[in-house]
Amino acid sequence: MAEKRDYYQVLGVERGASKDEIKKAYRKLAMAHHPDRNPDNKEAEAKFKEASEAAEVLLDDQKRARFDQYGHAGMGQGGGGGGFQGGFGGGDFGDLGDMFGDIFGEMMGGRGRRGGGGGRGRSRAQMGEDLQADMEVTFEEAAFGVEKEMLILKAVVCGDCHGSGAKKGSSPTTCDMCHGHGEVRRQQGFFTISQHCPKCQGSGQMIKDPCTNCNGHGRTRKKETLSVKVPAGIDEGQRLKLSGQGDGGMHGGPAGDLYVLIRLKSHEFFSREGFDVVCEVPISFSQAALGAEIEVPTLGGRVSMKVPSGTQSGKKMRLKNKGIAKLGGYGFGDQIISIHVETPNKLSSEQRELFERLAALEENQSNPMTRGFFDRVKDLFQ
Repeated sequence: MAEKRDYYQVLGVERGASKDEIKKAYRKLAMAHHPDRNPDNKEAEAKFKEASEAAEVLLDDQKRARFDQYGHAGMGQGGGGGGFQGGFGGGDFGDLGDMFGDIFGEMMGGRGRRGGGGGRGRSRAQMGEDLQADMEVTFEEAAFGVEKEMLILKAVVCGDCHGSGAKKGSSPTTCDMCHGHGEVRRQQGFFTISQHCPKCQGSGQMIKDPCTNCNGHGRTRKKETLSVKVPAGIDEGQRLKLSGQGDGGMHGGPAGDLYVLIRLKSHEFFSREGFDVVCEVPISFSQAALGAEIEVPTLGGRVSMKVPSGTQSGKKMRLKNKGIAKLGGYGFGDQIISIHVETPNKLSSEQRELFERLAALEENQSNPMTRGFFDRVKDLFQ
């Protein structure tokens, strides 16, 4: 049989190393050589067992003192010299057991026992669930901001049992399977795995006489009206967070949050591009050709705007600072007027006569855009 190595040498620490240094060194070795990370690798398994045995001894004050004085000969039948068996029943082995839980949790892609709130003396408090609700606002309400009320259904702490789940005059009892820890441990080979207690579902307590109001759940459903401040400039699909307005917590835990999802109603005239308001405005042929002063709608009311002569359909004109308030109060967007030159679909006899005269004149002097277009077409097909 190969001679056992010095435990300090196994972990790579000095003889005067603190427990934190020993734990840190052990964690590093355990993560590297754990059998779950090295399947069918006997050498890795042996190194893992060796490191675990060394940590078991050096984390126990009495065993460490015997080892420091007598070496492996001082371990005897009941100590680390007898070989590591994966048990954490006494001394400071609980720390090593907790480390196993942490390491196993990390390898499974989750948090360890401590990060997940488990373990001896764990808090039973649980945060309430977050909620989401839709709120429909008008174009103007989103532009200028508004305070609106909304009705939500959420879980609240039961008023009869105050969240304990037990009937008035009674109280929960400690779970006899996990003894109030909320989790149980099972041995798997040479390491220990912790999991939620299946009997109390991790609460650590049992309710023999449940509250008749909440049926032992500790919470009831309640409709509640909330006032929601919608800031100016908010847009479709954005969310508002109302802290502490979600479902109530369990066993004294804090309430979750409420997320309000904004839904924007369509507008008869306006659409939105960021913080700019877009509005399509129709004008006549004569207004486009001669120029005109027209009234256009804005979020702040009607304003006058000059259309220059020769304006083409699709031209965009900008009204500065007539758009939507920018979130945070940093000014306003603009209003963009998209010009649409409208073609009349019914002509009076007088209008027809005038258009015919105009058409005759255009034969001798066509519009620049029209002339350029047909000249290019002629070159294309020559």
